[in-house]
Amino acid sequence: MSKQEAFFNHIIEGNTNKGEYITLGSAMLDGKTVKNAFVNVPLKTMNRHGLIAGATGTGKTKTLQVLAENLSEKGIPVLLMDIKGDLSGLAQPSPGHIKIDERHEAIGLPFEPKAFPVEILTLSAQNGVRLRATISEFGPVLISRILDVTETQAGIISVIFKYCDDNKLPLLDLKDFKKILQYATNEGKEEFEEAYGRISTASTGAILRKIVEIEQQGGDIFFGEKSFDPQDLLRIDENGRGYINIIRLTDIQDKPKLFSTFMLSLLAEIYSTFPEQGDTGRPELIMFIDEAHLIFNEASKALLNQIESIVKLIRSKGVGLYFVTQNPTDVPEAVLSQLGLKVQHALRAFTAKDRKAIKLTAQNYPDTEYYDTASVLTSLGTGEALVSALNEKGRPTPLAATMMRAPMSRMDILTDSELKKLLSDSKLVKKYNEEVDRESAYEMLNEKIEQAEAQALKEKAKNEKEALKKAESKSRSTSTRKSTRMNPIVKVLTSATFIRSVFGILTKVMKK
Repeated sequence: MSKQEAFFNHIIEGNTNKGEYITLGSAMLDGKTVKNAFVNVPLKTMNRHGLIAGATGTGKTKTLQVLAENLSEKGIPVLLMDIKGDLSGLAQPSPGHIKIDERHEAIGLPFEPKAFPVEILTLSAQNGVRLRATISEFGPVLISRILDVTETQAGIISVIFKYCDDNKLPLLDLKDFKKILQYATNEGKEEFEEAYGRISTASTGAILRKIVEIEQQGGDIFFGEKSFDPQDLLRIDENGRGYINIIRLTDIQDKPKLFSTFMLSLLAEIYSTFPEQGDTGRPELIMFIDEAHLIFNEASKALLNQIESIVKLIRSKGVGLYFVTQNPTDVPEAVLSQLGLKVQHALRAFTAKDRKAIKLTAQNYPDTEYYDTASVLTSLGTGEALVSALNEKGRPTPLAATMMRAPMSRMDILTDSELKKLLSDSKLVKKYNEEVDRESAYEMLNEKIEQAEAQALKEKAKNEKEALKKAESKSRSTSTRKSTRMNPIVKVLTSATFIRSVFGILTKVMKK
């Protein structure tokens, strides 16, 4: 048996599946494609998470596109975080190309251009389905981790949430949260101290500064109503294909706090609301996080711990997470160890540091007699990748340098008119893009403060009126006492006059 025949059997035996699977392409040996030596990924193991890595321009985005298309065809909804803005073309069929035909001929797969059901979502003011969540839905623990506060400050946030729960004050957006923090150390200081203990103004000031940081990254747009329901990510179209939900993140590349805040809140919401999946043989939802280094580079230790915990637990809900980044070292070891599928495109060795990183990357893949992994990593062409997946029994499949299949949809963005048509037909745009600003903590506390101030003015006016009455009453009493009490001098004068009058009368009588 020749080396190529032995390799073909090795790949085929390692990629045989009884259940549903996705074909990524055909294996390569000594730089040449081995036709029909298909590299497959079982749907059953796709909730075991994955990694798509490689240098710029090596084909990561097209691999993501291929996976999303094939998952959609199998009836599995997909969520894509599109930071570069080049994935909207999934809504239109590929125009085709002679090089695509040549690639698929070498692989042994037919090529059929297709469009897929797409929903465009947004965290910002861009066109698309608006994604929002309320402060209350985040809860004190998640808010504290996002703000990266101290233990003392986290305790204050918990007290704030407790007060709002006890007093039925909805915390919907950041202005609600800021208002209650200010109220706790100003107008409501005595009320808080009596029920929950003293709250430090220094601590609330520090928390407010953290909130301002989130606001500066656009968080004021994200927090609020109408809250997005994660169940809307699970829609299937009339042809049984899963919707591909694309979150446009092109305008928040420099706002990692907002990006990581959204991602973590969404994962927490999915984990808390999705039922336990069990062993159904297929995932419920697959999420692709492009430019994943933006999350990990800027995340606090607490946030990283939360991400690691969710990655470990969320697969029980039938949800798979796929991180797309330039180098596997961008992903923390604790997360990397949880990833079942690894698609590694070419890496470039320009420096000693690069060569060291390539050696470390090679150690993440199964040993094989057919490749020098470190060498292959630097020699792969565009649209080629090393692939290691998990078979249906959870064991790693044979490592295969793979000629990846081409996307069936357009490898370019939608035009403005195509995007406008897509959004005008969207049911979710109609559902979520109406702005809601119902009465919440901000308005209720302002009303409470106004009522307290009005009551204080009323009490002040009443007290002033009573004081005036007392003063007037005292004045009248004094005046009366003065009028009835005769001055001693007047008394004397009056007596002398009376005597003179009497003497005058007597004198007249005597003369007569």
